[in-house]
Amino acid sequence: MQLLLQGRGFQVRSFADPEALVADVKANNPACLVTDYRMAGCNGVEVLDRLRTAGWSGSAILVTAYGSAELLQRAMAHGFDAVIDKPCKDSALINAIRDATMGRAGN
Repeated sequence: MQLLLQGRGFQVRSFADPEALVADVKANNPACLVTDYRMAGCNGVEVLDRLRTAGWSGSAILVTAYGSAELLQRAMAHGFDAVIDKPCKDSALINAIRDATMGRAGN
């Protein structure tokens, strides 16, 4: 995913540790967060909740291999701009990021 996004001109920072991700987002204020749902010790919805509580207002995309109508509803209620099921097509991810960031820029 990182190579795909970099190849399309996006600046990418990737993290294996959700704590490092939260600290980096607070420090660098990226335009968009792309996060997996299942991670060691927490999930993507919890990560976004922490970032929103800290005042971060960027776009957020949730990627998951465990998609369901319930997860989609929960993710959207917590502020995700899109939920993408794995395996995802490259174009679906790129379009979701562009749509989400353009929508936030217009607000």
